[in-house]
Amino acid sequence: MTEILHQFKGRPVVVGSGLAGLIAALTLAPEPTVIVTRGALGAETSSAWAQGGIAASLGADDNPGLHLADTLAAGDGLCDPGVAGGIIGEAQDAIALLQRYGVRFDQNPSGEFALGLEAAHSRRRIVHAGGDGSGAAIIRALIAAVAKRSSIAVLEGFEARRILTADGSVCGLLCSGPTGDIVLPSSRVLLATGGLGGLYEATTNPASNFGQGIALAARAGAVLADMEFVQFHPTALDSRRRPLALVSEAVRGEGAELVNERGERFMADTPGEELAPRDVVARAISAEIARGGRVFLDARRALGPRFGVRFPAIAALCHEAGIDPGSALIPVRPAVHYHMGGVATDEEGQSSVAGLWVAGEVASTGLHGANRLASNSLLEATVMGARAARNMSLFRSQPALGDIPSTPPIADSASIRTVVSRHLGVLRNAGAMHGAIASLLPLAEGDGASSDPAIVALLIAVFASLRTESRGAHARTDFPLKQLVARRRKMALDEALAIARAATSQDFARSA
Repeated sequence: MTEILHQFKGRPVVVGSGLAGLIAALTLAPEPTVIVTRGALGAETSSAWAQGGIAASLGADDNPGLHLADTLAAGDGLCDPGVAGGIIGEAQDAIALLQRYGVRFDQNPSGEFALGLEAAHSRRRIVHAGGDGSGAAIIRALIAAVAKRSSIAVLEGFEARRILTADGSVCGLLCSGPTGDIVLPSSRVLLATGGLGGLYEATTNPASNFGQGIALAARAGAVLADMEFVQFHPTALDSRRRPLALVSEAVRGEGAELVNERGERFMADTPGEELAPRDVVARAISAEIARGGRVFLDARRALGPRFGVRFPAIAALCHEAGIDPGSALIPVRPAVHYHMGGVATDEEGQSSVAGLWVAGEVASTGLHGANRLASNSLLEATVMGARAARNMSLFRSQPALGDIPSTPPIADSASIRTVVSRHLGVLRNAGAMHGAIASLLPLAEGDGASSDPAIVALLIAVFASLRTESRGAHARTDFPLKQLVARRRKMALDEALAIARAATSQDFARSA
């Protein structure tokens, strides 16, 4: 039997406890708020795993205009310049906000921010906390801040299963957890559920992150945007560990070079070399692996014995795999790391569904375009989590709860990882994508444990099929060139399902 938690009626509900969710809850304080998190607070989040820091133009040789220019270049024509400029313009305030909540950022001997360099940045502007453990340090500080706010109730071990709506507006959230199924009656829900790397076999994200927030929002009728843009981090540690460990871009920022098994530095003639945009580096590494070769990161000359001091967390991961990164080559391969698409939102984090806000990786704000600039993600999570919370505090409405649906099976993405990994990887083509659609459609339209993950994967496939060009993180072997005009694409689940049905009926060309 489903229990309705009337004691929480009307409270804003934050789903997820990564950076965006925690900042949102803290910003809402002292208004009574509920955080729903599948694991322990801050656990099972990509934020806590982030090795890179936060991009902010704090150096004397830097400014928001340069940061914006780098962001637009990396986004390959699909960023929303107004949205991007607004978020980047708040970077200094975002750093100050995190400091107020107890985050201690790394400093140089002069007491200034120690600024790092990452791919496609024209200046050193990456602010770290705890070296290459920035995400964990930030999340620890925010968890401590949440613990001090008696207005924030935390429901650990509960998973959001369905967003309840009445007349097109949010009226509640159906969850399941250790005490059974519950409903939180609320007209204000913020999804901060992270990414979808768990749909892939090779990922640096928690395996349980299959795009839950996207599935929840899609079933509630929200518009999705740019679902085809899945970013593969070029340098995951190629080992037996699952999920794959990340070797941060900052290692290349300190001078480490990419070489193949023949010792050739194959990025040497590419503009930007090892610090070219992630999509460029990922495709180059994939090409080396596709010909039967291997790829390594060589930090011996750039860092040598200093590797463990500069990157202690990465060094520990390498040692776990039997590699001394200061004296040996580090085997690497591309792995899914970030999703630029997601639930379409406005500049305040509002989705197309009244009462539903979205922030962090699950959202598509227009900041990242076709390819995220390194370390802009934690910046976006901070700025948009706070913005969404402020906007939520102004919203007052409480539609009555209608019929409560039965709780669906616990989602399981294991059965579709092979399909997604094979057909929706770094390099794509029409045949593979249509094959993915044919495999995923019956699962997405079913009611089994794979239904929600299949919906998210199907959305990637449909969006990718309709983009007949190569742009940013979306690379097609059958359409290797860019179209003259870059266009974002938005659609809701019902439209995507209709296109998928047409594709399986050999009528794809007319419907597209």
